[in-house]
Amino acid sequence: MGDSAGAPGRKRQLSRVEVDAEVTEIESFTASLTSSVYDFRTENGRRYHAYRDGNYLMPNDEDEKERLDIMHAMMLEMMGGKLFLAPISRSPRHVLDLGTGTGLWAIDFGDKFSRTEVIGNDLSPMQPEYVPPNVKFIIDDFEDEWVYEGRRFDFIHARYLAGSVRDFPKLLEQCYNNTAPGGWVEFQDWDTKIYSEDGSLDGSSIGLYYDIISAAYSKAGYTINPGPNLEQWFREAGFVDIRVRKYLLPMGTWPKDEHLKVLGAWNLLEADSGFEAGAMAILTRNEGWASDEVKILAQKARSDIRNHRIHSMFDFYVVSGRKPE
Repeated sequence: MGDSAGAPGRKRQLSRVEVDAEVTEIESFTASLTSSVYDFRTENGRRYHAYRDGNYLMPNDEDEKERLDIMHAMMLEMMGGKLFLAPISRSPRHVLDLGTGTGLWAIDFGDKFSRTEVIGNDLSPMQPEYVPPNVKFIIDDFEDEWVYEGRRFDFIHARYLAGSVRDFPKLLEQCYNNTAPGGWVEFQDWDTKIYSEDGSLDGSSIGLYYDIISAAYSKAGYTINPGPNLEQWFREAGFVDIRVRKYLLPMGTWPKDEHLKVLGAWNLLEADSGFEAGAMAILTRNEGWASDEVKILAQKARSDIRNHRIHSMFDFYVVSGRKPE
């Protein structure tokens, strides 16, 4: 009788050698992928993500990680210690944190909801190694098509994606399609249009900084001021019970109100490295600036936020919506 491997309805058994070779190939491919996400780009004294190189224009080095952790503390101060405002269920099963950064939000959420599976995705592997057992981080581009093995999330969270997303309506459509019926989505984001109520911002270096940066990011195709448009985008995506909360975020310690003064101090701390972080890649890669020119622009903006005569501030939006049952 001949070899039965080709007989219809029967599968040829792989030999041990073939199995070992296949496993080795998979392990080699996985190792190659793992190595590639750590092959960071370094330029102008800053380090940037390797996966989908160039998609995100902020750095991922230690200074930036510290800045993101400061932002996390600022958000908690702003929101009265709350991680979110959406009225989610007491026992969500699956939660997704988009663009998780250093992962602090996902970790805090996982501590609070110990039976919830929490996934944080990001282009950079910049999250801590030791996290709650119900929290995991993956390297992914959330502007690609999502593949989560049929999983539907009870809550999807995203925070300060301004300047990193090209198509917010499409992203919210992705969120809607991947949210379980009755589940919630919440975006927390900036209106990066800086302003003052007394005209003290007029002619300032910090005003000039944001004019230059906003124009450069918009020209590159990124949405730089998502906050005021989130409500409309949520509605267009199909969400209901939409809730909008607008916060005032001062820049610097000039406010007399103690809560606003603390917020302004946190904002000053994050901006201390944030001005250069936000400007270096977009201006040197896209606008032909020299790195020294960017540093001078950032330094002048840093000087302004310490000037108590300049009363600059931002609006920050927290918008949530529910997917119909």
